[in-house]
Amino acid sequence: MTFISKSLVSVAAIAALGGTLSACAPLILGGAAIGAMVTFDRRTSGAQLEDEGIELRAGSRLRDALGDRAHVNITSYNRQVLLTGEAPNERDKQLAEQVVSRVENVKGIVNEVAVMGNTPLAQRSSDTFVTGKVKASLVDAKDLYVGAFKVVTERGTVYLMGRVTQHEADRATQIARTISGVQRVVRIFEIISDEDLRRMSLTAAPAPAPAPAAAPASAAKP
Repeated sequence: MTFISKSLVSVAAIAALGGTLSACAPLILGGAAIGAMVTFDRRTSGAQLEDEGIELRAGSRLRDALGDRAHVNITSYNRQVLLTGEAPNERDKQLAEQVVSRVENVKGIVNEVAVMGNTPLAQRSSDTFVTGKVKASLVDAKDLYVGAFKVVTERGTVYLMGRVTQHEADRATQIARTISGVQRVVRIFEIISDEDLRRMSLTAAPAPAPAPAAAPASAAKP
């Protein structure tokens, strides 16, 4: 696979930030300036809080149920949960899904846990590096907004999550497939319409600054 150059953001910086990126110059979609959409999370604030809660509660319950015999990662996006990692047998893989399915606010589960031994640290470090490269390439793509995507990598398989248009889904998939180290791309998207995206852009656009108040007229001298 060919390597895409990262002209805007270094891979190391992307991996360290974990998806927290500064906004770029405004872009235009349907006549609306949407530079804020670069980092704008398309989930509601309530959904973001619920996703954080799902990951915390699910992680705690999985530790109680499986202990150290499995390595399961939990990623929740808009209440859709992705399970990745490794379990020693099919029973534990299914147990992980059952435990997470009982967590409050979970509306769906994609169980990608592999039945195998836990991966070594070197593999996990490689996966983190691949995630950084994918995110950097999404930043370089002028027609995409990296804040709309959640990227997870496990054993060379890249999982793409997010609320995106069909064009964005196809474009991000195409980009991810060209990255060195990516073995497979799995899409777990919630597809929205262009009109939905335009409405989000208007919501995300910063309100204009109020005009400065006029200075009071000085009193006339007698």
